[in-house]
Amino acid sequence: MIESSHRFILLNNQQVVSAAGYFAARHLYGSGVFTTLTVYSGKPFLWEKHWRRLAENAEKIGIDVSNFSDGGARMAVADLIEKNKVRDGRVRMTFFDESASAIWTSEAEQRVSFLVMTANLRALEGEFRLTISPYRINSTSPLAGVKSCNYLEKILAKEEAKQLAFDEAIQLNERGEIASACMANVFWQTDGRFFTPSLRTGCLAGTTREFVLENLECDEVEAGIEELKCADAIYLTSAGVGVTQVAEFDGRELRREPHAIMKLLPPRN
Repeated sequence: MIESSHRFILLNNQQVVSAAGYFAARHLYGSGVFTTLTVYSGKPFLWEKHWRRLAENAEKIGIDVSNFSDGGARMAVADLIEKNKVRDGRVRMTFFDESASAIWTSEAEQRVSFLVMTANLRALEGEFRLTISPYRINSTSPLAGVKSCNYLEKILAKEEAKQLAFDEAIQLNERGEIASACMANVFWQTDGRFFTPSLRTGCLAGTTREFVLENLECDEVEAGIEELKCADAIYLTSAGVGVTQVAEFDGRELRREPHAIMKLLPPRN
């Protein structure tokens, strides 16, 4: 028999009696999944792709979202966009696992919460500078390809790049293959051909990445960092950055010729 954790906890130096909620898996382990959509002219962009991935990611880590429907979530997001008067901005949708931890147990019922929040579009630098992160992506991890709330590794990797005066960093996997940037997918052009890492590298199946692949001829590859070092042009894609062309990669200035990828998304106002 597994006994529940004790009744009292200390939070901000104050004793809390009703402690059950603080034993939830989301508090103790960051158990949850999220997605961020871009809003153009008051409408969420690529809704179907975002909702499908969010539901698939939740299922992959064992979060039951069957009580939430595409239609209900869409209406809730539309209402919040209207209430916050968002014309061009961002929406983040998060499913949190509110069930009790298997290790720190409580009497809390298993349930899932759904958080929706909006914000302005991220401000982008004029000259985007990219480097290589020393931190690897594990393609064999159970969280590989999942946009989970366990995001601290990504944040720390990007913050380290910013401390070195770069805007983002490329992460390799344990085999030394290009996987992605810390918070974006990566595409590159070499001798007129277009490439992006395959999902086998452990990269996230980004919604903007999927949209690009649907509209442009592109090879999905497992490639070493030398391929990126020799690229003529490099682009990052995500809901946060849209499609951003890299001006400099690890000290090497890149060609800034126009490419069709830059015209796929609506203009960011």
